[in-house]
Amino acid sequence: MTRALAALHAALLSVSSASLAFGQGIPTSQPNLIQINREEVKTGHNAMHAAFEAGWPAAFAKAKSPNYYLAMVSITGPNEAWYVIPFASHAALGESMKLESDNKVLSADLARLQKGDADHINSSRTIHAVARTDLSYGAFPDMGLARFWEVTTFRVRPGYEEAFANVAKAYAGAAKRAAPNVSWRTYQVIAGLPGPTFLIFSSVQSFADFDRGMHDDMEIGKAFTPEEQQMMEKFGTTGLINAETQRFRLDPVQSYVDAATKAKDPKFWSPGANP
Repeated sequence: MTRALAALHAALLSVSSASLAFGQGIPTSQPNLIQINREEVKTGHNAMHAAFEAGWPAAFAKAKSPNYYLAMVSITGPNEAWYVIPFASHAALGESMKLESDNKVLSADLARLQKGDADHINSSRTIHAVARTDLSYGAFPDMGLARFWEVTTFRVRPGYEEAFANVAKAYAGAAKRAAPNVSWRTYQVIAGLPGPTFLIFSSVQSFADFDRGMHDDMEIGKAFTPEEQQMMEKFGTTGLINAETQRFRLDPVQSYVDAATKAKDPKFWSPGANP
C-alpha cells in the first residue's frame, strides 16, 4: 500500500457513530453550511482559555440566540479549539451577523470577550464550508451524544476536484460492501483556506470506539476492487497535496447548545451544576 493511499484510508476513517452536525437546535441531518472559528491556544493557557470561553455561551444564552454551536478541543496536532456553527444558508448566516450587530447588549458582550480572548490565543481563523452530501456516507448520528471527533483535511491540487470526488465515492462503495454501518460527513471549503480543500468529519461516543473504526478501515481497504485500488493510488500520487487528521474532544463548557440537548445527558452538559 502506498503512503498516499494509507493517508487516504486514515482520512476517511469511519466509525459506527459519526459525523458533524449542530446548530439552530442541534440538527438531525447534515447542515448545508458550516462556519468554523478556529483558535490557536497559547501553551499553558488551555484551562484559562476554556474558562474564559464559557462567557460566549452565556452571552448568547442571555440574548436568546438560536445559533448553537459545539466546541472541539484538540487532542492531537496543533493546540487548537474549533467552534463549529451550522447554518441552512448564507442568508441564515447573514441573519446571525445581523443579530449580533443589532443587539447592543450582545455586541458589547462580544466585543469585551474578543478583547479578552487575545490574552489566551496566538491567532484565529474563520472558515466557511459547504456540505458535499454526495461525498458523505451513512446514517446521521445523535450529536447530543457525540464526545470525540476526527477531522481530516484534504488539500487537493487545483483541477483534481473531480478526481477526489471519484475516489471518495469509490471509498463509500467499498464501505457499503465491507462496513455498512460506518458514517462520515464531507464539506468543501469555500472561504478561509487555500483551495481546493475538503474536510471529513466523524465522531464517536467513546474513545474506545476508535478501535472499531480502525478495524472497519482495514476491512474497507480489503474490499477495494483492483480498479478502485489503482484509482486511489493514482490520485494519491498526482492529485493529493497532503492529508492531515486531527482528533478532538467535545468541550461542554465552551459549547452553546439547546435545552433539549442538555437534557439528554445533564451530567455531561452541566458539569458544574449541583446534583
